Amino acid sequence: MGRLLLLLLCVCQAQSQPASRPNFVLLMADDLGIGDPGCYGNKTLRTPNIDRLAQGGVKLTQHLAASPLCTPSRAAFMTGRYPIRSGMASWSRIGVFLFTASSGGLPASEITFARLLKNQGYSTALIGKWHLGMSCDSKSDFCHHPLSHGFDYFYGLTVTNLRDCKPGSGSVFTQGFWLLVFIPLQIIGVALLTLAVLNCMGLLCVPHAIFLCLLLLAAAILGLLVCFLHYFRPLNCFLMRNHEVTQQPMSYDNLTQRLTAEAVQFIQRNAETSFLLVLSYLHVHTALFSSKDFTGKSQHGAYGDAAEEMDWSVGQVLNVLDDMKLANNTLVYFSSDHGAHVEEVTAKGECHGGSNGIYKGGKANNWEGGIRVPGILRWPGVIQAGQETDEPTSNMDIFPTVAKLASSPLPEDRIIDGRDLMPLLQGRSQRSDHEFLFHYCNSYLNAVRWHPRNSTSIWKAFFFTPKFSPEGSNGCFSTHVCYCYGHFITHHHPPLLFDISKDPRERNPLTPETEPRFHEILQVMQDAADGHAKTLTAVPDQLSMGNLLWKPWLQLCCSSLRLSCQCDKEKQDKRVSH
Repeated sequence: MGRLLLLLLCVCQAQSQPASRPNFVLLMADDLGIGDPGCYGNKTLRTPNIDRLAQGGVKLTQHLAASPLCTPSRAAFMTGRYPIRSGMASWSRIGVFLFTASSGGLPASEITFARLLKNQGYSTALIGKWHLGMSCDSKSDFCHHPLSHGFDYFYGLTVTNLRDCKPGSGSVFTQGFWLLVFIPLQIIGVALLTLAVLNCMGLLCVPHAIFLCLLLLAAAILGLLVCFLHYFRPLNCFLMRNHEVTQQPMSYDNLTQRLTAEAVQFIQRNAETSFLLVLSYLHVHTALFSSKDFTGKSQHGAYGDAAEEMDWSVGQVLNVLDDMKLANNTLVYFSSDHGAHVEEVTAKGECHGGSNGIYKGGKANNWEGGIRVPGILRWPGVIQAGQETDEPTSNMDIFPTVAKLASSPLPEDRIIDGRDLMPLLQGRSQRSDHEFLFHYCNSYLNAVRWHPRNSTSIWKAFFFTPKFSPEGSNGCFSTHVCYCYGHFITHHHPPLLFDISKDPRERNPLTPETEPRFHEILQVMQDAADGHAKTLTAVPDQLSMGNLLWKPWLQLCCSSLRLSCQCDKEKQDKRVSH
């Protein structure tokens, strides 16, 4: 009897222990709003597979991106650190990489969770969008490339999906064209007309060379514009497999199906080993696209079609885990890099941005709509299904969570800002390990969030807020995104204070009259911000203008004819396989 009891005790202890060295499937949407998935309240957008994932795991209702922009948010996700620590936060208007031939990117000194897991014997792959740089000094050094940051396999886009990548979808450079092309052309035109009139009236003798120079300057500006419009797509919108360009420019035909097939095949190839898969979708960033099976099928136009196609892809990944009997030993995470881009409206008035639900603002600002994102984690048998938690969590938390589950020690030579999620997910803790979270607008500390240990309140203090335009709207429509400094923002002295637990819509800022501890709360948060600032060290600015600019010597081109850059090795490979 004693042996039987001992055996039962051992079995119970074994069942209570999490499976060792799980696989990891991390699914990252692009620009998806928290109001888009059905499990977060959407009644008209069909996301059955994302909803299935939530039903089988934990849904985080206060999951926060470390930045409201792609590049810094993804840097934080990969490293578990605020992007300002790695120089992946900009001091200028441009907060993301726009060209493949830029020299900035995630520094080699940064440690990603992929590198930690690769050192533990995991097979690692990134499929889809990277957006953290590619090369430093030559087009073949690939210093910022995914393969230089711990991934064994890469298939996807090194920068991002832009309107300029899809013919007929417009441009993200419209404001730049106006400042650098149309205004100078207008000035040259006025100058030519004025000089011509003065010359005809005999009031001023203008040499013909002056007219010629002005005309040549106008022609040069127009020529540069035409070249930019013609060459941007092939030079910046291409697919790679590892270090090889496979399709230049990339085709949107069945693109999500191709990315999904790569993800499924990676799982199948590594079913007998431990693996990490990051499937980083191009959906639902503009330019919007979808295959014929999804086009015109949703109730939300092109955006809804793209979102529902992405949900289909999530289903394919979940299905292969089931088919390979890997689901019970795989932690699946689904999120978005930041909130929906509310200003994405076409010239025809079509809304190409998603929904942030009840929350204010969106992409590029730190109102809740810009940083509160879907957060779903599933691990059958280890994480209880059907849970929901409103504790503040961050996309930086994935780094230490994955590292600990893979039995990898965390780096000891740097600050890791993320916190292990497993105690919260398994119910061993009822509180988030984040007492304070710091919200950056590019490199500028924008707001502080405080969740006191002995309180249910969640305080959020803004040092400045963006000026929405037009006034009374829910975004910065005149500039397409909100900016972080100068006349684009309003400073607040004292800071603007909200209790997010009672006012998640951020409609009613508190005052000394409505909150007796107003000054005391702000002082605690200011002290926390000051303490946090002391932990920051100077690092090279990866998003400086020098690092952002296009550099011809870093440009990859799959054909021998420079600048033509036309090839489709994917079609060739398909013909060979047939």
